[in-house]
Amino acid sequence: MACSDSSTAAHNAVKDYYGKVLSTTSDLKTSACSSRSAPHPLVCRIIKTIPSAVNDKFYGCGNPIPLGIEGKDVLDLGSGSGRDCYVAAALVGPQGSVTGVDMTDEQLQTARENIDAFGTTLGYTPKLKFVTGYIEELKAAGISDSSADICISNCVVNLSPNKPQVFTAVFNALRSGGELHFSDMYADRPVPASLLEHQILHGEGLSGALHTREFERIVTDIGFARPRVLAITRVDVYDSQLKQLVGDIEYYSVTYRLFKVRDASGSSAGYVATYLGTIAGHEDTYVLDVDNTFERGVPVSVSDSTGAVLLDSWLAPFFTIEKSSGSHDKVADISSAETLMKANTGCSANACR
Repeated sequence: MACSDSSTAAHNAVKDYYGKVLSTTSDLKTSACSSRSAPHPLVCRIIKTIPSAVNDKFYGCGNPIPLGIEGKDVLDLGSGSGRDCYVAAALVGPQGSVTGVDMTDEQLQTARENIDAFGTTLGYTPKLKFVTGYIEELKAAGISDSSADICISNCVVNLSPNKPQVFTAVFNALRSGGELHFSDMYADRPVPASLLEHQILHGEGLSGALHTREFERIVTDIGFARPRVLAITRVDVYDSQLKQLVGDIEYYSVTYRLFKVRDASGSSAGYVATYLGTIAGHEDTYVLDVDNTFERGVPVSVSDSTGAVLLDSWLAPFFTIEKSSGSHDKVADISSAETLMKANTGCSANACR
């Protein structure tokens, strides 16, 4: 599908902002791209081995890379300088693959020219590549349907002029049981259309941030199971002029998990799930989302929607699942980001509870 004139203008504005206006993360005017939650220690160790040119141009707002993805095929939307792709390449190992999609030439150049050096550090040539394209048009960028196990994205979808098209493209690119594991900017209320034309607000992700309720409607209509919140942090706006423009709108960085499995929300059935402790880096405890934490070897009653994820997604090999005949009225299910925002709390995993 060809881009409309308005989409082209939006894309060009983002290209200019991230390719020419920003030089490093210190040029940003909000805290969105300086996540307050540290990545997993395993990820931190990998980041320290990535070439500085890649790290210096990292503009993400969260930590959207799951562990346990060895041998998986990973797709990164709006990969930028490639930092998350480099991390994912180390995690998937020599048998997995990572493809980054971005539209900004300056960022793509940085990402591509450091692959060989990183391969030397890894001790093998990673199946890592970066392609030019729009995240709304993944097929045009060479991304086939049902070609990815995991899709990641870090503070990029809010920049898109057509978010439903992005999520539809991702849904098509994912294999059955796949996951979109991503961090992005969200607003606690609808953002006025009058803010959409402001270049800095748009570049910083403020004017394009979806209201969480709208986001949930879009992705469930497409076919994803109900979104799961893994982490949520309030975003600070540093610039006084931007503060005045956005008024009372509160912004949050949210890390969501979207699974391409059946949506069993509302079912009265339930399961008992036992985590096997077989994900490297999560040997003792695995956090699925803010509502569901599993200790190794300890059976946990879960709702049917959570059971569907653990049975039918890429996480299935790491759990044993049994149907439960008991009542599950009080089993934790899925907290909405809107509810967590109203609590005005920044948290990750079961720290929200």
